Amino acid sequence: MASTPVALILGAGPRIGTSVASKFASAGYKIAVASRSGTGTKNANGYLALKADFTKPDSIPALFDAVKAEFDTAPSVVIYNAAALTPPPDNNSLFSVGADSFTADLNVNTVSPYVVAQHAVKEWETLPNETKKSFIYTGNILNTKVPPVPMMLTLGVGKSASAYWVGLADAAYAARGYRFFYADERLEDGKSKGQAIDGPAHGEFFAQLASHEGGVPWHATFVADKGYVKF
Repeated sequence: MASTPVALILGAGPRIGTSVASKFASAGYKIAVASRSGTGTKNANGYLALKADFTKPDSIPALFDAVKAEFDTAPSVVIYNAAALTPPPDNNSLFSVGADSFTADLNVNTVSPYVVAQHAVKEWETLPNETKKSFIYTGNILNTKVPPVPMMLTLGVGKSASAYWVGLADAAYAARGYRFFYADERLEDGKSKGQAIDGPAHGEFFAQLASHEGGVPWHATFVADKGYVKF
């Protein structure tokens, strides 16, 4: 058994990704982050910084290989935080988004995280039974609300599709100690947090999810400083 657990964070942006990595590092995890700016080496924070293109699902297996090569163990916590959105060229027509852009965004929002989850489950088989295994997908309200905003097309399609398979995976694997979560930060009244997302709040909540404490369901809606809140 590895003396130190590993967290793999895919999509290492300046708010959620950075805060989540910092939180898990402070909790004693070794950290690997994957993003477009990765170098394949340790960054200034000591994290393994891998280069990734989430429009290409077939690039995912190499990320897991790199993590195992560096840390000699599989990541027990896998967090998918990448996202893509293509605004329609015609603001009044959602169907002005071309098929190539639609497909590329679907790869980022749904297909690549699905492949990530596939490989996570495969790698979890190599970890001790007592190790808690968690897949966390950074979601939003678009799997439950359909705002009449064409700009949300590709993001909403991807989030909705991923929410389904994340929920199905949790139902299928929770009894084995593998948890899958669709994490969605909300305002206290349950409305979307929009662009005002709270990076540190994600870090705190994701750490709770990884502990498998509190009986949080797969559809993990949460409020900053409160944790899970059912809406």
